[in-house]
Amino acid sequence: MAQTTGSGPPAVAQSRRNQVLTRVLKGVSRSFYLTLRVLPKALREPIGLAYLLARAADTIADTKAVPAGQRMERLSSLRQQVRGPADTDVLSGIVSQVMAGSPSEKELAMFASLAETFSLLESLAAADLEQVRQVVVMLSQGMEMDLSAFPAEDSGEVAALASAADLDRYTYLVAGCVGEFWTRVSAAHQASLKDWNVGRMSETGVRFGKALQLTNVLRDLPRDLRLGRCYLPADELAVVGLTPRDLLDPANEGRVRPVLAAWVRTALGHFGAAEEYLLAIPRRSVRLRLACLWPLLLGLGTLGRAARNGAWLDPGSTAKVDRGWVYGMMAMSIPAVWSDTLLRLWTRRLRRQVENSI
Repeated sequence: MAQTTGSGPPAVAQSRRNQVLTRVLKGVSRSFYLTLRVLPKALREPIGLAYLLARAADTIADTKAVPAGQRMERLSSLRQQVRGPADTDVLSGIVSQVMAGSPSEKELAMFASLAETFSLLESLAAADLEQVRQVVVMLSQGMEMDLSAFPAEDSGEVAALASAADLDRYTYLVAGCVGEFWTRVSAAHQASLKDWNVGRMSETGVRFGKALQLTNVLRDLPRDLRLGRCYLPADELAVVGLTPRDLLDPANEGRVRPVLAAWVRTALGHFGAAEEYLLAIPRRSVRLRLACLWPLLLGLGTLGRAARNGAWLDPGSTAKVDRGWVYGMMAMSIPAVWSDTLLRLWTRRLRRQVENSI
């Protein structure tokens, strides 16, 4: 898309800069906001901006009142803005389109600050700017994969990804690439990581992200099916004599359980890499350790709930950990984060609980 008729986003005052990266971001993600606040200060802006831009793209992709083709066009437009340079006229058009889709109050606040978010993006140091652009472009491609691979949410149809390779590609696009981004930005800003092999740790970070996304896929299976989306590969379902539509019937849980168990094991393998990633962070880097420890523990806890769920296909069932579990986990993480031994014991105990459930 040409970007020659408008102008770039205006500069943002420091007070407003802080609001965008605190209040606006907190409004659209309370859980990630906690992770952002515990991160070392130098990492908060590039990672926070990447999250806000990805969240804006996700809101566009999830606007069910708009046909998938139009959502794809709007995602493409936003992606071009991310690649830069941003154009205020184009950004205003994107905001107007989103406003017409009745977003939530917090999403409205996010889009009202979109031009400021792009201004902050383009004020980043060159290396950070390139990393944020790359990851947001990649994430938007994952969102487009959702829109192109599955039928409209209200069509009454259900489609599945074709193969394990497709699911692996999907988990990379929507989460694995974040592990790569996180690694490169962290290594660039944290002197404590100067001995890291960034290439190898990026690969490990990709597996960390895939672990978390596979957990989401397994946890949200009943809800996604009713939106027409089956991430379990069609060829694996066929082996056990099922079609994606068959999974709408909770009575078929026993038949699909081998497929689910295999993907739980795949997720556990990725969580093993996530543990390696966590322990590679020096113990003195407490903030960075906590920012990685919390999603690791939350992911394993959620995967355990899903694996123990006796009604995996029942839309009325939930595999989420409760708020008390989360608060208890965070409280216990403070003393444990200093000790590799305690962290190994903790994560491996959670992994055993999952293994014993399948």
